[in-house]
Amino acid sequence: MRLVCDIYKGDKREGMYLYVDKKEGLSRIPDVLLTSLGQASLVTTLMITPSMKLARADARQVLEDIGRQGFYLQMPPTLHPLDPAVAENYKLPWSQ
Repeated sequence: MRLVCDIYKGDKREGMYLYVDKKEGLSRIPDVLLTSLGQASLVTTLMITPSMKLARADARQVLEDIGRQGFYLQMPPTLHPLDPAVAENYKLPWSQ
């Protein structure tokens, strides 16, 4: 299976992306999700296949979710706080 997908980002949350079937656009997206995404803007269009390597998503899962619910939502990466010792080093002045 392969699918031409439009990938959108919103203006409310950095790193959140919405994958949809290009033919359907945003028509199957629940209003609550569209509201939480904010103003959606098209980032790119891709032909996705199950074996394709995506940066932060599993292509099979993307295709499955789009087929089942009309979209795949890629959440922002989880940020982990720096180790206190590393954070302390960032406060040191840099020598040139």
